Amino acid sequence: MKIKCLLVDDEPLAISLLQNHISKLDYFEVVGTCPNALKAADVLRTTAVDLMFLDIKMPQITGIDFLKTLKNPPAVIFTTAYREYALESYELDIVDYLLKPVTFDRFFKAADRYLRISGPVNSKIITPLQEDYIYIKNGPKFNKVNVDTILYIESVKDYIIVHQKEGVKLNAKYKISDIEIELQDKNFLRIHRSFIINLKNITAFTPYDVEIGNIEIPIGASYKEYVFKILKNS
Repeated sequence: MKIKCLLVDDEPLAISLLQNHISKLDYFEVVGTCPNALKAADVLRTTAVDLMFLDIKMPQITGIDFLKTLKNPPAVIFTTAYREYALESYELDIVDYLLKPVTFDRFFKAADRYLRISGPVNSKIITPLQEDYIYIKNGPKFNKVNVDTILYIESVKDYIIVHQKEGVKLNAKYKISDIEIELQDKNFLRIHRSFIINLKNITAFTPYDVEIGNIEIPIGASYKEYVFKILKNS
């Protein structure tokens, strides 16, 4: 039996991307697409849905507010371009939170999580991807980087500096928001507009900064509440 998916997003390109990802998995199928929450409510009244991919910022009613109105909602994976809704979203017992643009690698991980949560039979359908490496483009060259060697990433103007173990550094022309997407679900956390850290390598933290070895990295003011809650529970 296939997993029935409903896609709710006011951006046609976002819908198309998810449809393309889902088409690569034989055990998922799209039973409906909706441009807003009101249309989604109509579909949910007439169609069996196992999993809903739900955008957050939409006209008329947000995805978060819509989910709160549902008495018996299907499982939900939020899709959004906005990181700041993550904390509130997880309080609604969602399956996962995907930042746009959603890569297939990250989508696959969310699908795997849904199957494992939904029961022991479904959890056998899918085999997790290996996610030990990312590729970082530096000029014409793509550098293969083992994520476990990364201590933290620093943004300086239009460049990032990837600080690795044993003093290794990699400079690349990259937006920090782009590398943040690459590192989703790999135990990394953005704690400042200019810093992403590897949670595995933290040695200490306060409400104001994080220590990795003898390096102190500040926590941005707008990130403090979210970051401190994640760190206390990690």
